[in-house]
Amino acid sequence: MDKLKRRRRRAQKIRHHIASLQTQRLCVHRTPRHIYAQIIDASGAKVLASASTLEAETRKALKNGGNIVAADVIGKRIAERAKQAGITKVVFDRSGFKYHGRVKALAEAARKGGLEL
Repeated sequence: MDKLKRRRRRAQKIRHHIASLQTQRLCVHRTPRHIYAQIIDASGAKVLASASTLEAETRKALKNGGNIVAADVIGKRIAERAKQAGITKVVFDRSGFKYHGRVKALAEAARKGGLEL
């Protein structure tokens, strides 16, 4: 089994558990160049808030979108946008990625921004 299949398998198990909780989830995806975060409603059909390093204002502020500094900025932005949407509590969906590095930095920044994970 290759790396991608293992990650997708972990992600599927995590999402199955989150679906049983019936709550909003903060879904994170990372690539070598960028990091993305979305808050998705309990049904999984609607994105309530999103932030990524591809946004124009974020790109101007950051030199590189694929590092811990960028993940910290995206974590703060997603927390701000969640507050605007009236969301305070979410479940963290790491999409099968290990909880360290950029994924951990994004989660901690979201917590500092006021989201309860």
